Amino acid sequence: MKVKRNTLLLLACLVWSAAGFNILRIGVMTYPAYLSALNAALSVLVFAVFQKFIFGKLVHKQTARISAYEEERHFFLKFFDGKAFAIMAVMMTGGIGLRASGLAPERFIAVFYTGLGASLLLAGLLFGCNFGKAALAAATVQNKNQ
Repeated sequence: MKVKRNTLLLLACLVWSAAGFNILRIGVMTYPAYLSALNAALSVLVFAVFQKFIFGKLVHKQTARISAYEEERHFFLKFFDGKAFAIMAVMMTGGIGLRASGLAPERFIAVFYTGLGASLLLAGLLFGCNFGKAALAAATVQNKNQ
């Protein structure tokens, strides 16, 4: 199934937002027993590290890649390249394995998942902003051509 180039940004928005929301939800649901200033600061640190070094760069790179496509329609899974799909697969497998194995204490789940989930959710929302900007730019061009 082929979709418009800009729709790839919307798909990225939906996938990363859903993943971020679910991970954030797990962290927040686990958090009440471990709520402290130190844990909150650690969650903020996890958020900042993932946002600065992974997801912020990923959003920028994937948006630039999609925007550079010359053709208007693309296979719907091209919203990410192989590396981005690998990141998602490793994170999902690692997260599920970590929780299922019981190796990570609940405090870690609360702190780490809250920071990671918030960063993922923000990445999804940034893809949504980029979708909105691209849609607005396309509408502006279309209006000028009429």
